[in-house]
Amino acid sequence: MNDKLLNLSSSPHVRGRLTTQNVMFTVILALIPATVSGICRYRLHAFLVIAVSVLSAVLSEFIFDSVTKRPDTIRDGSAFVTGLLLALSLSPSVPLYIPFLGAIFAILFVKCFFGGLGKNFMNPAVTARCFLLLSFGSAMTNYAVDGVSGATPLAALRAGEVISVSKLFLGLSDGVIGGSALALLIGGLFLWVSGGITLEIPVSCIAAFTVFMTIFGGHGPDPVFLAAHICGGGTLMGAFFMATDPVTSPMTSLGQILFGSVIGVLAGLFRVFGSAADSFSYAIILSNILVPFIDRLPVPKPLGHKGGYRIRRFPKAAVSLTAITLIAGLALSSIYMVTRDRIEEQEQAAKAASWQEVCPDAESFAADGTLSAAVDSLAGAPYDESRFGRTYINEAVTGIAGDGSVAGYVLSVTSAEGYDGTVTVSVGLSPDGTVNGIAFTELHETAGMGMLCGEDAFRGQFSQVKTDAFVLNKSGNSSADNEIDSVSGASTTSGAVVDAVNTALAFYAANMQ
Repeated sequence: MNDKLLNLSSSPHVRGRLTTQNVMFTVILALIPATVSGICRYRLHAFLVIAVSVLSAVLSEFIFDSVTKRPDTIRDGSAFVTGLLLALSLSPSVPLYIPFLGAIFAILFVKCFFGGLGKNFMNPAVTARCFLLLSFGSAMTNYAVDGVSGATPLAALRAGEVISVSKLFLGLSDGVIGGSALALLIGGLFLWVSGGITLEIPVSCIAAFTVFMTIFGGHGPDPVFLAAHICGGGTLMGAFFMATDPVTSPMTSLGQILFGSVIGVLAGLFRVFGSAADSFSYAIILSNILVPFIDRLPVPKPLGHKGGYRIRRFPKAAVSLTAITLIAGLALSSIYMVTRDRIEEQEQAAKAASWQEVCPDAESFAADGTLSAAVDSLAGAPYDESRFGRTYINEAVTGIAGDGSVAGYVLSVTSAEGYDGTVTVSVGLSPDGTVNGIAFTELHETAGMGMLCGEDAFRGQFSQVKTDAFVLNKSGNSSADNEIDSVSGASTTSGAVVDAVNTALAFYAANMQ
């Protein structure tokens, strides 16, 4: 016995060929169809977005490892996967600083600062996308292709328009770079066949989401409606590639089914009742937070034990907190349902007040069939985007004087080029095209800066001016009637307002003269 050497080592003692590098390489292969499809669809800029995102992610991890003197981890491929997933979830028209900042945030703040791969509690790519949506909402929701914007398929569907599910399935509709449902399905099935994932999470996620949309979506079991929501809005990418992240998902099969179901229900809740630009990303990161709790519930049966999973007793604190949250949520929902009609009445009253403000000679307002048809013909698309950016004609009404004559016109125009989001303005025009004035119905810009555009000092520059177009003067001290002095420190918001008013003038020249 003394001449025999015993090799003592810590567990695990059973080793396989599966490595982190192999897993990440499999994911990269699975994402190739979506990547190729996105580059073919959106060409050079999509390729640059992907390249910047991947390089930024890899370099961020390399620099972090070097500065902190940690082992080099970029060879495991996880940073490459994070950068690629983030890029595929972005619009093909985003500025290149978006993937650059997003990749750095994903690697440093979500992954490395928590100890590296295996210690992050949220999916880095999804969390980075949420960070970008909150920080750069306007750029992230601009889905212009070749300079032409259009509503995304789900936005068009919500507006009651008819969409092509086949184009959505093939990735030929406006959306993110990796938006081809066919390519994502091919990649997801490859992941499953190769053993990269199991089907508990994607199947339960899609099933729960489908059931929720069937019950609460407002269209019942309409196959076209359900197929559109499954093929669009990041559903398949979230279900197959982001929710299945082994680091941030439960370990047991029962836990994975519960986890996927929670994601599906939350995504449906956000999509039906929410107003955010994304539903699955927020659903996934919220569910990531619940993973430690979910992992405590199902206990796999011990070796030799008869029966299936056992369920631990629920922690009292967690149950109490969940109950309080549900009660608070139901109370808030009930208050909203009770006050919804009143809120809509107030919004209509505010709109009517803005009409009266910019067309004071009118005693009533009426829709004009010709003008309404001209607005409808735009089908929600921007009005002459090459000149005015992403501006949209919402409504055009005629002001009627007491004697029945035309007192003027009011156009509601929205610009999506505001600093913090959209700006909606009512523009009053006299019958000869003179601008009576403007009034805001939506202005949520930075306090003390962009919000100053709502003050009379800025708005008054448009009053009683007859011109074909206004010009923004960023230096101030304008001398011409059609020159508008920009609000100091808020040139972006000022420009958005000028573009909105110029859109109204162009629409007037084309349809009212």
